[in-house]
Amino acid sequence: MPLNQFIINDLSPSSPKTLVGEVQTIFKQLTYSHIPILKKQVYLGCLSETDVYCFEPEQPLSEVLYAVEGFYVRNSSLWLDVLEAFAQNNCNIMPVLDAENNYIGYYQLIDIISLFNKTPFFSEHGGVIVVEKGYNDFSFSEISQIVESNDAKLLGAFVSKNENDLTQITLKIGSTGLSAVFQAFRRYGYTIVSGHEDDTFLRTLKERSAYLDNYLNI
Repeated sequence: MPLNQFIINDLSPSSPKTLVGEVQTIFKQLTYSHIPILKKQVYLGCLSETDVYCFEPEQPLSEVLYAVEGFYVRNSSLWLDVLEAFAQNNCNIMPVLDAENNYIGYYQLIDIISLFNKTPFFSEHGGVIVVEKGYNDFSFSEISQIVESNDAKLLGAFVSKNENDLTQITLKIGSTGLSAVFQAFRRYGYTIVSGHEDDTFLRTLKERSAYLDNYLNI
């Protein structure tokens, strides 16, 4: 998925000679979380809005470079790697460097997310379910086999949580009747954490439990 069309150059990077007060003014005018800093066209990193208000307005940035964060992506980086970089650095602006480390602009988080929303995982109709199994016990090949052997299409899958040797996998399945898929996962030892389609198995269990409660209360 090409990203170069999303590189923006409408924000002039600051330099070590720029005063903190000038950067504070920029943050007041924009909604960016960070501002890139260059020294003679060499990218030094980004200064966050949170940090810049900790300094005196008359200070030059050269005196506060220890607060600069050095994150960036390459113009050849894949969109999923770019999205990961945004998440890891808790920012909404991502500097872009070329292979020679030249600063060429930045990405906005909203543009990268819009690409994610256009993928079949979000755009195609279907159900989203979360399954759980031991970290060493699950495999994506097995998950694909379970889904497709029940006449459903797997549109996407990713590990959404790892905790206490248990792994949760979020799946997008192109099918409106997912009860057979739910039951198949249970036969293979997976726990259904959540599902966004009617789960006949769970509904039946609830109905039988209610019937048993009524019976015991007679």
